[in-house]
Amino acid sequence: MDRREGAGRYRAMQSIMDWDCSRLAYRTVKRAFDIVFSGCVLAVIAVPSLVLAAAIRLESEGNPFYSQIRVGQTHRDGSLSTFRMWKFRSMYKDADERLAELREQNEIAGAMFKMREDPRVTKIGRFIRKHSIDEFPQFLNVFLGQMSVVGPRPPLPNEVAEYTENDLQRLVVKPGITGWWQVTDRSDTDFDGMLRRDLEYISTRSVGTDLKIIALTVIEVISGNGAC
Repeated sequence: MDRREGAGRYRAMQSIMDWDCSRLAYRTVKRAFDIVFSGCVLAVIAVPSLVLAAAIRLESEGNPFYSQIRVGQTHRDGSLSTFRMWKFRSMYKDADERLAELREQNEIAGAMFKMREDPRVTKIGRFIRKHSIDEFPQFLNVFLGQMSVVGPRPPLPNEVAEYTENDLQRLVVKPGITGWWQVTDRSDTDFDGMLRRDLEYISTRSVGTDLKIIALTVIEVISGNGAC
């Protein structure tokens, strides 16, 4: 990539960020919705979460909750932000250590790792992944303002290290629990397909679009279609 191309993509990112900052009404409504919606979900799942945590712990030793450092929304000066994202643990506790030996079996192109028959996933883990239940603790991240209900999925720092200037455009908005990619292609596409869907969302996002994605996500969670 030459300097002119890199500069052009940086200007494109800056333009998107400037446009997003100018949409005060949308951002205010979105944040208010995130607080109310995530607060309600956390209250409803409080007791079931304790039951699920006990079941996870009984099947395999280790903390029933799992956290990772993820990359959040890009700062105004272009620097990256990070936060600790929470999930219900769906893998055995040594999953991170075993990742290196499975790298060659990666089934998705680009800066991601996906494997349909991942041997690190527990029995309970397969069920909660199929219905996206493992993602529910992230409503705490939403409540704290680190994520939104709707937005691009937050990547790992090592994945972002492989990003091109074009890929970095998906980080100009706050990451989300669900997004356009999850309710269209989900696990049936590669990184480029996910990027394309994320940029489509970023360029057309609105309150109506967010509500549509949430409604489609509920259908996906119930059916378990496209889960990996």
